[in-house]
Amino acid sequence: MSKQALILVDIQNEYFPQGKLPLVGIDQAAANAAVVLMAARERGDTIIHIHHESPEADAPLFTPGSDGVTINAVVKPLPGEAVITKNYPNSFRETPLKQMLDDAGVDTVTVVGAMSHMCIDATVRAAVDFGYTTTTIHDACATLDLEFGEHKVPAAQAHNTIMSALAFMYGEVIDTQAYLAR
Repeated sequence: MSKQALILVDIQNEYFPQGKLPLVGIDQAAANAAVVLMAARERGDTIIHIHHESPEADAPLFTPGSDGVTINAVVKPLPGEAVITKNYPNSFRETPLKQMLDDAGVDTVTVVGAMSHMCIDATVRAAVDFGYTTTTIHDACATLDLEFGEHKVPAAQAHNTIMSALAFMYGEVIDTQAYLAR
């Protein structure tokens, strides 16, 4: 049995062009995540899908029960694959994620999904803090343009900043082709 897990974070309809918070490059990132998912399934890795919901029933984004919180069809979970609902950027916070990984004997995680600067960053850092060897597939992640004060931060710059920070101290950061070549 594999000691590896693939964690797919928030690849939800809300982030696609028809959603309320479309991300730059989400279609390509999701397509890459689907390729990574197929490879992980073939290897027999533990697969865990994470999806975000707001705890408030009338929230403007990630409204419980809305189409926006649905995991996008490109990475649709198969029967038997775990799906965890979270309410915070960190996929481990107040969820059974760590227990599921530990119960499966996982020591190595690969992370893909959205948003690079938020939930991917928080989840990868938490995984490392919990002692998992971590790989992030950078071209299977996406984010959006940001603003800080008077500064506009293009999505590519935000994404690259987070990926470079993760690569500095929080594990390996590679592209889909490098992942498949293993």
